Amino acid sequence: MVTRRKIVLLLGVGAIAPLECFAQSKRPVIIAILIAGSRQSQGHNLSAFKEGLADLGWKEGTEFILEIRYAEGHYDRLPALAKEIANKSPAVIVAAPSQAVAAISKAAPKSPIVAASGDPLGAGLVSNLARPGGMITGVTNVVTQVNQKHLQLLLDAVPGLKRVGFLSDPSNPSNAVMFGGARRAAAQYSVEARFADAAKAEEIESAITSLDKQGVQALVVMAGALFDSERQRIVVLATAKRWPSIAGQASYAEAGGFLAYGVDRGELYRRSAVYVDKILKGAKPGDLPIEQPTKFELVVNMSTAKALGIKIPQSLLVQATRVIE
Repeated sequence: MVTRRKIVLLLGVGAIAPLECFAQSKRPVIIAILIAGSRQSQGHNLSAFKEGLADLGWKEGTEFILEIRYAEGHYDRLPALAKEIANKSPAVIVAAPSQAVAAISKAAPKSPIVAASGDPLGAGLVSNLARPGGMITGVTNVVTQVNQKHLQLLLDAVPGLKRVGFLSDPSNPSNAVMFGGARRAAAQYSVEARFADAAKAEEIESAITSLDKQGVQALVVMAGALFDSERQRIVVLATAKRWPSIAGQASYAEAGGFLAYGVDRGELYRRSAVYVDKILKGAKPGDLPIEQPTKFELVVNMSTAKALGIKIPQSLLVQATRVIE
């Protein structure tokens, strides 16, 4: 005769067994990543993202697998790559910058999306930063004062500059905001600003030539995945003109650029991992506030400075996060 205690024990075993079987057969979730930049330029950011997930206890291969697509700086490739990702039925998608977020939101409108950079508010992808609503959240790297800081740093390094060129990508959704910031900075520092557009890699050289004909003495490379992917080409062209130049990512100075100042992109991707963790644990993207950056880095390339015959003031060097000899 089966006692009441035995019945309870049997029921307990019956309840536990299916859970154990489920845990053993549970497949790793798919985390998809869509990046407008190149595989080479995004290596550090991807490592930072993986480190962020690892710090939160996620194990690659057993608990999650990554599906990554790179547009290599070609924005026209984003829609097709977004469809590839959507077909993988990912649990959550990380995208950067705004063009990639827009493409994946169209291809997978019901999937949670974490922006790892860009300006989702300026691009009209969310209603506000505090409570974005919908399926998009994440971090933004848009800071209106960056163009002003770029010009300030160039003038700190080379005080006699009178005419500065700005290389811009008109396909960048944030281009109008950056354009306005550049004009205000030029007016503030009494510097003539000259602009040239390049929306494709093959247009960069002609844009640089146009700026050269306008007599610019230095170059500010405005934000854009294209320019990040083509940073080596831009560095070569700027150096040939003997222009001190500055861009927003550390990789620009690492490639031989004179200066780089901007948001710590690795930190943005680490923060993106936090958002992914929360979403996988049940949080709704629209309820998670979009963060603005707090960590910036200034990288100085001393070798390039010497090649250009520029002596970097000590007052600038002490501000540097890193100096490349």
